[in-house]
Amino acid sequence: MRESEGISLKAGIDPLVRYYRFQARLYDATRWSFLLGRQALLQDIAVHCQPRRILEVGCGTGRNLLKLHRIFPQAFICGVDLSRHMLCVAKRNLRTLNGNLELLEQPYFQPLFPQKPFDLVVFSYCLSMINPGWGQALKAAEGDLRAGGWLAVVDFHSSPFRWFKKWMALNHVRLGDHLLPFLAEHFQPRRIAIKPTYRGLWSFFRFIGTRNHEK
Repeated sequence: MRESEGISLKAGIDPLVRYYRFQARLYDATRWSFLLGRQALLQDIAVHCQPRRILEVGCGTGRNLLKLHRIFPQAFICGVDLSRHMLCVAKRNLRTLNGNLELLEQPYFQPLFPQKPFDLVVFSYCLSMINPGWGQALKAAEGDLRAGGWLAVVDFHSSPFRWFKKWMALNHVRLGDHLLPFLAEHFQPRRIAIKPTYRGLWSFFRFIGTRNHEK
């Protein structure tokens, strides 16, 4: 990564760290009406694969990690997030889990364990908030996935209303139809679903695919 790229990525990270410092305590109580499709994504995953090593990028308060553990109780699960405050909540939520879990506080722009690749990498309402850097995060996921490994994504897609896009941008969310084309180009799609919500105020998508290329 060039030095200029590192400076640009850090400039995108700092506002998110500050944002989640205040949002962590309220996150699970307030986001259920916005972050739609998360349970459906986990159900889709269980249909397509039985992973032994799972990584969730932007794991936040650990909601998905707990559900993934219940679906795949024998799997090693790793969660990475840039917010120390979100991870503090995650540790409380996951305190009853066994030792087959690891939480990492750091940005995700490079593979974490290229020598011990994962069977599944999950992004849940994370990529639309990594601006700049969402493409770099997906390339890192390619490096963290084993040959034939699975990528699962649920995220905001778009909105026909400019005022809503501007309001979401104030909350660090980019609504721009930019994620699905990149996903379809870099991963082999196995399932794509785009769902409108709240009478078309915005749409979200679910994507499940595999690596396009062998390692």
